[in-house]
Amino acid sequence: MSGTPPVSGSFALVDYVVFGLMLLVSAAVGVYYAWTDRERQSPRDFLMGGRRLTAFPVAMSLTASFMSAVTVLSMPAEVYRYGAIIALTSISYLLTMTVTSEVFLPVFYRLGITSTYEYLELRFNRATRLLGTVFFILQTVLYTGIVIYTPALALTLVTEIDLWGATVATGLVCTFYCTLGGLKAVVWTDVFQVGVILAGFLAVIVRAVILKGGVFPVIKDAQEGGRLNFWEFDLNPLRRHTFWTVTFGATFVWTSIYGINQAQVQRYISCKSLTQAKLSLYVNLLGLWVIMLCSVSAGLCLYSVYKSCDPWTSGLISASDQLMPYLVMDILGGYPGLPGLFVAAVYSGSLSTVSSSINALAAVTVEDLIKPNTNLTEKQLSWISKGLSLLYGVLCIGMAALASLMGGILQAVINIFGVIGGPLLGLFVLGILCPFANSKGALSGLVIGFALSLWFSIGSHIYPPPPELTHPLPLTTSGCNFTTAEIQNWTFNIAPTEAIPITTLEQDIGSRSFLVDKWYSLSYMYTCPIGTITVICVGLLVSLFSGGTKQKVESKLTLMKEDTTLFYVNKYIKHRVLGKNVQLNLTSDRFSKAQGNTNLAFVDVELNLPK
Repeated sequence: MSGTPPVSGSFALVDYVVFGLMLLVSAAVGVYYAWTDRERQSPRDFLMGGRRLTAFPVAMSLTASFMSAVTVLSMPAEVYRYGAIIALTSISYLLTMTVTSEVFLPVFYRLGITSTYEYLELRFNRATRLLGTVFFILQTVLYTGIVIYTPALALTLVTEIDLWGATVATGLVCTFYCTLGGLKAVVWTDVFQVGVILAGFLAVIVRAVILKGGVFPVIKDAQEGGRLNFWEFDLNPLRRHTFWTVTFGATFVWTSIYGINQAQVQRYISCKSLTQAKLSLYVNLLGLWVIMLCSVSAGLCLYSVYKSCDPWTSGLISASDQLMPYLVMDILGGYPGLPGLFVAAVYSGSLSTVSSSINALAAVTVEDLIKPNTNLTEKQLSWISKGLSLLYGVLCIGMAALASLMGGILQAVINIFGVIGGPLLGLFVLGILCPFANSKGALSGLVIGFALSLWFSIGSHIYPPPPELTHPLPLTTSGCNFTTAEIQNWTFNIAPTEAIPITTLEQDIGSRSFLVDKWYSLSYMYTCPIGTITVICVGLLVSLFSGGTKQKVESKLTLMKEDTTLFYVNKYIKHRVLGKNVQLNLTSDRFSKAQGNTNLAFVDVELNLPK
């Protein structure tokens, strides 16, 4: 705890047992579904669960898929360094689920597609589909590398397991149950892993609150340390986190994940009805809010415990993403089994994400690259799907090496989804909401949007924004009472993962250009909106000048008014609240013996005489 000598990083036997049980259960689910579905050889059953899944398991799987080790480790560290304003992402979750359920889900479910990128060929052309598929594969492999590397970093800190041994173990377990069990194994394993993530968070939060003497001392420490900075309404787009960057920017990021990302779309269109699919999104919303609450609370507890002796700046750890594992060994080290539970939570987050990614990669490769170009049987395609799951698992393990060079993990993830996911989101918006957008506009917009996003991302990495824009909150080591020798005994030989600012000659002489001062200093949260808006604007302009208004598009490929909940709400109000449009049948009434003849002077309904 604060001011005490460095803690000893070691697992007890029971910790290994708890951690091992989590891996065993995950692998067992894959074996179970491989056995029970052994007679169903079609790739549709393997990749889509036969479209027989219900809302609850799909919702939990949606929650787990992108609530990875990045959430368990990096989100509390983000709160510790920059404050709890990141919690406003919860508003973007609500906006994302609304847009996804009203705009993207109805179209994808109606078409019954296995790969999201099938839509691009139906709406535009084959070249657009192939380019979208390549972008998705690149994005997913890069992201999955980070997700595999992150828990390995944590496990190395609290155990004596080798970093790369832990990395390979993570990837192999995921690849095993994905290759055997397909989407059903992934979904039901995710349900189990959400429970493990919540249990790990609660163990840390409850113990920290007990140590601090209750919830109110934790809140008081956070308030005094400036961590409860929710009300930052500065309109300056250069500020790293404000209300606007976190809500507006994050809505684009999460819509690119839930609206069009194969890993998520594949889940909710595997539901047995459109109603179940929409319900799964909103149940998943509750899960996202709960996990966000836990991660922000853990970050506030982290600050409360180390407010006077920061382990990072004092040299006890080599990266801010190691703060949570360090806290666990500090406050839970005397309770055998609980450190193992937390590491299991970190790994559960990663396993759920990696398994989702591997399954999605196999799906798009089969549907977009192999199936259209071959005449293979369903059984052969099923075996190829399993082989691809194995291949992508190995590839993602290899990409974990690159993740160690990417700097701050949370920001790296959002940059990846921004650079690639943003332009892809713009492409699908063009197709679904703009009937006159054509293939020339779509391809032009996608290429230019990607180039602009990539330029911004690389530039902001080379020329990181100054501290007055990122606003890191103060940390202190004034309360530490240990020696340098103790620090050296504790700290492992792990390379720092924080991004190192690159000092350039231009910065040395203080002559920062407009590009450096303004463009590269935009909040990283705007990477995704930049790509999306560029694709839409360029796509519409090119389409207008290349005859897009003359083309005929099938109505099923675009959003129809009948797809929206607002249409049915409006219809309900008209019929129930404003009264039904009663039609009068005088002939029927005149000859009704039970009621007699109709006297038009006393009729209380409006006659539609022309009709």
